[in-house]
Amino acid sequence: MKRNNILAYFIAAAGIFFCGTASAQALHSGYFLEGYTYRHLMNPAFEPERNYVSIPGIGNINMGTQSNVGLNTFLYPYGNGKLTTFMNSAVSSDEFLGKLKDNNRINMNMNLTLLSVGFRAWGGFNTFDVSLRSSTSLNLPRGLFEFMKVGMDGTNPVYEMDGLGISSNNYAEIALGHSHQINERLRIGAKVKALLGLGNASIKMTDMKVQMAENQWMVQANGELNASVKGLTLPTKGESGKTLNNPSEATLIDWGNMDIDSPGLSGYGMAVDLGATYKLLDNLTLSAALLDLGFISWSNTIKGATSNEPWLFDGFHNIAMGSDDPNGDKPLEDQLEDLGKDVENYASFHRTETGGKATKMLGATLNIGADYAFPLYDKLHFGFLSSTRINGPYSWSEGRLSANVSPVKWFDAGVNYGLSTFGSSFGWILNFHPCGFNFFVGMDHTLTKVTPQYIPVGNANTNVSLGFNITFGKRK
Repeated sequence: MKRNNILAYFIAAAGIFFCGTASAQALHSGYFLEGYTYRHLMNPAFEPERNYVSIPGIGNINMGTQSNVGLNTFLYPYGNGKLTTFMNSAVSSDEFLGKLKDNNRINMNMNLTLLSVGFRAWGGFNTFDVSLRSSTSLNLPRGLFEFMKVGMDGTNPVYEMDGLGISSNNYAEIALGHSHQINERLRIGAKVKALLGLGNASIKMTDMKVQMAENQWMVQANGELNASVKGLTLPTKGESGKTLNNPSEATLIDWGNMDIDSPGLSGYGMAVDLGATYKLLDNLTLSAALLDLGFISWSNTIKGATSNEPWLFDGFHNIAMGSDDPNGDKPLEDQLEDLGKDVENYASFHRTETGGKATKMLGATLNIGADYAFPLYDKLHFGFLSSTRINGPYSWSEGRLSANVSPVKWFDAGVNYGLSTFGSSFGWILNFHPCGFNFFVGMDHTLTKVTPQYIPVGNANTNVSLGFNITFGKRK
C-alpha cells in the first residue's frame, strides 16, 4: 500500500486554495516608528506623519510564511549535493520523527496595497485603502508523517491524525479610517471595511486514524470540505464517467477533473478595526487595537464529507502466481494497487452540496503595545508589542521587544526580537521619510542560516515588506 496516498489526496484537494501567500497586515517591526506610513494598518488610532498617497501597487507589499517546522525537516542532503525527502530509507525514522511537533503548522501570508491615501481633515486623520489579502494555514499532525515513514514496520499500532486541516481565505478590501485626538493623552481610531470575497476553502479532519493489527487494519476518517470559488467545478467520479468498483464511489470528488472557469467575486462582507493610544507618562505610551472583526458571506459553495464508517482490511486472499489465473484471482501487485485505490477513495470526499451559501468569520488580531522613550536620549525608544491571532485551530501569538532610533527627522530604524508560537525571530526596518516621499524596507523574520543547498535551517519563518509613497503637507 502506498502510505502517502492520504497526504497526496489531501494536498490535491488543497489545490483549489490559490497559491495563497496573509495573516500579517503590516510590518510589525515598524509598529513604533512614527515616520512609518502604514502604522495605521496595525492600529487605526495611529496618525501618519504627513499626508500621503501610495504609488499604485507598490505602496505596501507584505508577504511571508510562518511555521513551527523547517524545510530541513522534510529535505535531506543525499550525495553529490543532491536532496532527498524524508521517505528515503537513508533517512532514519528517529532523525526525521525527532524533528516533528505534535501539530506541524504552516501559514502563508500576503497583503498587497493597490491604492492608499491619507490626509488630515474633519478634526483628525483619514485613510482610504484598497488592498488584496490572502491567508492560507495548514496543520499536519505528527501521526500522519509517522504513518507515512514507518507504517506497519513501526512499533505504534495506532496512528492518530486528528486536526489534519487546511484553510484559505482570499479577498479584496476597501477600508475607510479615521483617527481622532480626544485630549492630550488619549487618541482613538476606527476603520470600516467592505470585503469582496475572491475565494475561500477549508478541509477539516475531526477524527482520523489508522489502526494496525496482525489480522486486520482499520482506517477511520471523518472530515468535511467547504469551497467557495466562483467558476469552480468539482465533478464527481460518476459525472466524469470513471469506472466504479461500487456505486458508492459515484459521489466521490474527481480531483483530476477539477476546473475553474471565469473566476470572480464569490462573497461579500464587512469588518471593523478599533484602536486607541494613551500617553500614560511623558515618556510612556500604551496602545491597543482589535483588527479584522468581521465576516464574509460566501456563495457558490461546494460541500463535501468523508465516509464516516470505519474501513476494514483483513489481508490479501487467493494470490495468483501469474497475471492469467483461470480462477480469476489477482497477483499480489494488483491487489496492492487495489488496496491503494480503496484507501484513496475512503479518505477522499463525497460531494454533498453545490451552489450553497456559507458565512465565515475573519481571523481577528489583537495588538497591545507599550512605547518607552529613553529619558537620556529621547530619539531612542524601546517597545514591546504583543500580537494574538484569533483564528480557531490556526490561532497564534507573538511577543516582540524592539529598540528604535530616529537620529534625524527624515530617517529612523529599528531592530527587534520576537518569540511566538512558531519559534524565535529577528526583525528590522529601515525607514526613509523626508518631505516628498516615504520608502521603507524590513523583515519581521530574517533567515540567518541555510544549508549548502540554500535550505533554511530551523523553522521556515520569513517575510519581507517594502513600499514607496508620496508624502506632502506639514509634519505633525
